[in-house]
Amino acid sequence: MAEGKNVSKKWEKYDTSGDKLVRKNEFCPICGPGVFLAIHEDRITCGKCGYRHDKVTNEEE
Repeated sequence: MAEGKNVSKKWEKYDTSGDKLVRKNEFCPICGPGVFLAIHEDRITCGKCGYRHDKVTNEEE
């Protein structure tokens, strides 16, 4: 493998806790394990299948 820029960014989705890996994001409920959901300001989406879940805000107007 070449030195320098890592082509796959999937390693940024995990964190190490002791000697275990911990997932930072959720998996897509339609696509299954291995496809992470993108977290946006107002929604959570899957870039592969188009699944979308709106975030609930507790703002009183």
